Amino acid sequence: MARIAGVDIPNEKRISTSLTYIFGIGPYRAREICRKADIDPELKTRDLNEDQTRRIIGIIDKDYQVEGSLRTELSMNVQRLMDIGSYRGLRHRRKLPCRGQNTKNNARTRKGPRSRPGAKKK
Repeated sequence: MARIAGVDIPNEKRISTSLTYIFGIGPYRAREICRKADIDPELKTRDLNEDQTRRIIGIIDKDYQVEGSLRTELSMNVQRLMDIGSYRGLRHRRKLPCRGQNTKNNARTRKGPRSRPGAKKK
């Protein structure tokens, strides 16, 4: 397995698909990285040589924010919203949907399982 940006990417898949295992890289960015590195996106990961792997790592390090730093930035953005007391921050704090979804009937993913008054075990 090749290790790029701290993630083991699968050997048996095409490189354009394997790069999507890295947090912050989707299908479009994966193809864009392959194009910048002059690598065929159809090439299997196991067939990459050291030079190609180094080019991919260099492009990702130079041009993109991925994995830990991206996760940190996203969590800091949410924390900032909660600190300034914006509507979206309050919704995050209460663990409710932030983007205007209906919560009367749905939003079970965000709210968690229903708490029923008579369903407690004795």
